Amino acid sequence: MKKTTVDEILQQGIYGPLETKPDERRKFLGTLRERIVIALKKSQVGENAVYPQVEQHMKEKPQSHLFLNGNLNYEALSKYVKLATKYKIEHTIVTNKEHDTEIGLVLAMDHAIDKEDIYITKKVPAQLQEVKKSKGFFSKIFKK
Repeated sequence: MKKTTVDEILQQGIYGPLETKPDERRKFLGTLRERIVIALKKSQVGENAVYPQVEQHMKEKPQSHLFLNGNLNYEALSKYVKLATKYKIEHTIVTNKEHDTEIGLVLAMDHAIDKEDIYITKKVPAQLQEVKKSKGFFSKIFKK
């Protein structure tokens, strides 16, 4: 175990505790990239409707934690806060005045999961999901 020097203790007292990957933590609202299940950009969080993929991941991962960008207006964030409450997921609104990130929402675990694709690029409308489900019904009626 490394012995802490007086200088290190003073530095931590002045600047706060040392943290791993501070740039990555600033970008991803206080968490690390390796822990992220799903992420949205600020413009996506600002859209009127909730991204169904976010809700789906909340259902599937009740032990996750929701981080929201506190630099966005609360109206944009509130729909995701309500979802988190519905699925009993803890949430944190992160406001960093010194660093502005393009990330608006992060759903993350408390451990590394190393998911490759964390960004949602398209919203899948609920109607489209229903059409995909109903194709099975019509294919049974209209057999070739």
